[in-house]
Amino acid sequence: DHRWIVPGRSALSVATMPSKPQLSGTLIAPGTSPTEVAMRPIRKFLILATTAAVLIALIAPPAYARTTSARHRAHLLASGLQGALGSTVGPDGALYVVEGVAGRISRVDPRTGETTTFASGLPKRIGGLGGAMDVAFIHHTAYVLVTLVSPDVGGTDIDGIYRVDGPHKFTVIADIGAFSIAHPPIPPFAVKTGVQFAMQPYKGAFLVTDGHHNRVLRVSLDGDISEARTFGDIVPTGLALRGQTVYMAEAGPVPHLPENGKIVAFTKRSHTVRVVASGAPLLVDVEFGRGGTMYALSQGIFTPGNEAGSPANPNTGALERVNRSGTMTPIATHLNQPTSVEIIGHTAYVVTLAGEIWTIPLVRHGDDDAHE
Repeated sequence: DHRWIVPGRSALSVATMPSKPQLSGTLIAPGTSPTEVAMRPIRKFLILATTAAVLIALIAPPAYARTTSARHRAHLLASGLQGALGSTVGPDGALYVVEGVAGRISRVDPRTGETTTFASGLPKRIGGLGGAMDVAFIHHTAYVLVTLVSPDVGGTDIDGIYRVDGPHKFTVIADIGAFSIAHPPIPPFAVKTGVQFAMQPYKGAFLVTDGHHNRVLRVSLDGDISEARTFGDIVPTGLALRGQTVYMAEAGPVPHLPENGKIVAFTKRSHTVRVVASGAPLLVDVEFGRGGTMYALSQGIFTPGNEAGSPANPNTGALERVNRSGTMTPIATHLNQPTSVEIIGHTAYVVTLAGEIWTIPLVRHGDDDAHE
């Protein structure tokens, strides 16, 4: 039984599109067409977590990082990635990072930073928007989440999950864009195919966040798609799994206030979503380290009045440790618009919009009050 409990709604029972689509007032000016909305990032920025889309900066200033102490000093491991966003740890222990601009997946040695191409030939971003967003493995097979490359936004490809069959060969296993059009959220948004942000392997399938449609989808390897969870205007982003529990980061609506940056948890059969921690602005990822310590990645401060959809201010991001009290403690600050984090052993690997990967040592102490 792969059905999820969605309070008040069945997995596929979604209202039909009303005659006049309702658009979020925080994101679209009157008279703006859906295609124009989808192509806005041509100007300078790519979507990262807003109520209607997830925009990611195409051009980012030089990155640097500070830490709360010498114990957590950050070091630059790799640079030069093109449109880096999502990442994962592969079965060989290496880092794998998607590059939306180049349409490829890069393998990064976590010890030396040596970077090689794992696979190339994926759909590329359209005017700086979309393309490969995340990568994950099930056993020894890699899968890539691709978004905003479909005809409704001027592309010619499929929004969905692609299986990597070889260095230059891919197979689309699930058309998420078509599902999103057939099963719009309530209310519907301008980009009918959605903006899928992150994916997490779960029980032989995937959970996928859609930061535009504010929901989590379950996608099987056979291409079956259903709603696992639906939300209000919270902008779901990164995912992590511990046991049978799914943990999810919320960027929160514009202006992405710290109190709206949350880590929440739910299970397949739970009727409610539990808030685990809050207090950091524009959260984009969540991961577990050794001993069950949870970490959250904040992209940083969003200045009220900035254009909806633009990323956080440069050099305001942070890696946060989640405490049992439901608070967060920054252990590395001044990160430059980070997008994802992976943890290997006692080291965190943070990917940034500038195409860099930073390493941050994770040191536990008895008085840390860390979440376990």
